Amino acid sequence: MTATCATGQHDEHDVYAAQCPCREVLDLLANKWSALAIGALEAGPRRFGALQRQLEGVSPKVLTNTLRRLEDGGFVSRTVYPAVPLHVEYELTALGRGVARPLAALRSWVEEHLHEIGPA
Repeated sequence: MTATCATGQHDEHDVYAAQCPCREVLDLLANKWSALAIGALEAGPRRFGALQRQLEGVSPKVLTNTLRRLEDGGFVSRTVYPAVPLHVEYELTALGRGVARPLAALRSWVEEHLHEIGPA
């Protein structure tokens, strides 16, 4: 499947093409921690500690890197509130809310079909 490039930088986007920038986005969104962080943010803005508690097993370093990549990609916004200590919240952007739906469907599918899937 291909799509015309809206920016005019390429003739078309094809995620199967080795040099297509779509691959970087797919790599980001297909990452376990990205998909889970986006899901956790569907309920609204969250602080780092709340996200870390909900995403059991993620290290602070990995969560920080994941949130930075999602922010760089335009899926998450980071707001710093002047307080002592600093109050930082993360929330989905319009782009993030748009990708949250298909990721939620994928997470639901995995939970519903886990018993049919062999060990990883």
